[in-house]
Amino acid sequence: MENREYSTGTLIKRFLPYFKPYRKTLYTDLFCAALTTICEIVLPLIIRTITNTALEDVTLLTARMIVGLALVYFVLRVIDALANFYMADIGHVMGAKIETDMRRDAYAHLQQLSNTYFNNTKVGQIMGRITNDLFDVTEFAHHCPEEFFIAGLKIVISFLILARINLALTLMVFIFVPIMTVVCRLINKKMRRTFSKQRNQIGELNAKIEDSLLGQKVVKAFTNEELETQKFEDGNQEFLEIKTYGYMIMGVFSTSTRVFDGLMYLTIIIGGGFFLMDNRILPGDMVAYVMYVTTLIATIRKIIEFAEQFQRGITGIERFLQIMDADIEIFDDPDAQDIENPKGEIVFTDVSFEYPDDHNKVFTNLNLQIHAGEKLAIVGPSGGGKTTLCNLIPRFYDVSKGEITLDGKNIKKLTLKSLRQCIGVVQQEVYLFSGTVYENIAYGKPGASYEEVMEAAKRAGADEFIQNLKDKYDTYVGERGVKLSGGQKQRISIARVFLKNPPILILDEATSALDNESEYAVAKSLSELAKGRTTLTIAHRLSTIRNSDRILVLTDAGIVEEGSHDELMEKGGIYHGLYTMANEMK
Repeated sequence: MENREYSTGTLIKRFLPYFKPYRKTLYTDLFCAALTTICEIVLPLIIRTITNTALEDVTLLTARMIVGLALVYFVLRVIDALANFYMADIGHVMGAKIETDMRRDAYAHLQQLSNTYFNNTKVGQIMGRITNDLFDVTEFAHHCPEEFFIAGLKIVISFLILARINLALTLMVFIFVPIMTVVCRLINKKMRRTFSKQRNQIGELNAKIEDSLLGQKVVKAFTNEELETQKFEDGNQEFLEIKTYGYMIMGVFSTSTRVFDGLMYLTIIIGGGFFLMDNRILPGDMVAYVMYVTTLIATIRKIIEFAEQFQRGITGIERFLQIMDADIEIFDDPDAQDIENPKGEIVFTDVSFEYPDDHNKVFTNLNLQIHAGEKLAIVGPSGGGKTTLCNLIPRFYDVSKGEITLDGKNIKKLTLKSLRQCIGVVQQEVYLFSGTVYENIAYGKPGASYEEVMEAAKRAGADEFIQNLKDKYDTYVGERGVKLSGGQKQRISIARVFLKNPPILILDEATSALDNESEYAVAKSLSELAKGRTTLTIAHRLSTIRNSDRILVLTDAGIVEEGSHDELMEKGGIYHGLYTMANEMK
């Protein structure tokens, strides 16, 4: 995964469109924030009025005046309470909705990324980015506009009110604000880098945990529990070191702001004291000054406290964009069309391919014609490109040069959905989703009825063992199908393809990992599945492909032999050697 870096301005600009569906909620939230600010701004003015009136002439301070001011403040507090409830409730919900939207977009984008991306990216890192990293976005989306709006209002209004009371003292106090801003910005950059390292290390820890837990049988078999524990501990300690440094930066941040707090109060004590001596400021004004500066400092402190949340949110957005900006390498051409009534005629014309990440060349100028309904087997040494050749047909990868056509149409001019809907794949490593037998078979045709699923299972030779399971088709198969044997999982995957009913079938070493009994049962199911379909079979067990219409021998030099089993045996070439060796090893 490419860890691109973005400026804060770029991140904010890319994030702003997510507010668009909720702009009414946002504007209402900011209006409520303004109402709560008015309440805080008015209180010092009320205290100033009462104090100055009492010092000027206590008889002017009437009960009516006090009750009137108290009533004004009471009404403002009621408004403040209602506004604050809206901000705490609806405002947070808006943030949660934005987080949900971002997670939806990230997941949708991941579905469009090619195999190359997933080959080079740890699942733990991806999981961290679309779960933990977006948790902080909820708070960021709600509090970021709110806190900065409130801070801006308080600073501007406080400055205007205090400037009218005493401009010189106001300038002396506010001179610290831009200095604080510069210092905070410098420290914030270090905080952001630290939070980014924390998130990356958490992703690494997730990846290590996932790798160790999924491979726990191997760990136990080799008695490497201590090794795995030590690997985890090393990563865990590295995370602690990063977090410790982060807390140090936060400590510097907090301490620097407290120093500025003290300097601002010190300025009021010295400057305000001298102005009182010269009668350039009234005692009530001095009280108002202290209250406004207290409010100002509380606001700045809140912004400072929010700075950690801000940086966490910004880091989450950055890691989100690193997913969203990952290139979609396999996509529909603008003029791509659905394929209708596919027959299964596949032609490779001068096809060259190299993997886009490491530029490892697999084959060059390969030419191959596969007739509709033909049963083609591909054999050869490991690394010769057998699986890669088959992966090019459903466009799991795109050719580097040349073209592949299906029924005379370039597959790049066909929509991915319609292309892949007409291809069924049965692999050696069967992937079953966590769920029931029914759900896994029905994955081949979402929404399929129980009758359709049962019919597909019967054709795949799976119905008999399914009926013997505890809950039959409603039996939970476990994560990755761990509760079933290899043969059972393979027959469920075949049933899934039966249900899909594609005209083209790719069998990628579908029986090589099975015992003899399971292999026989699965081979029988595959034979039934292959009837009437264009079938490409990759096999190491050459006895399973003797009846193929045509057999290709594919090496790193390309297609070196071609013909039926009998024809290739007569030639006495590579295929003859492979087949003879396989028989000798029995």
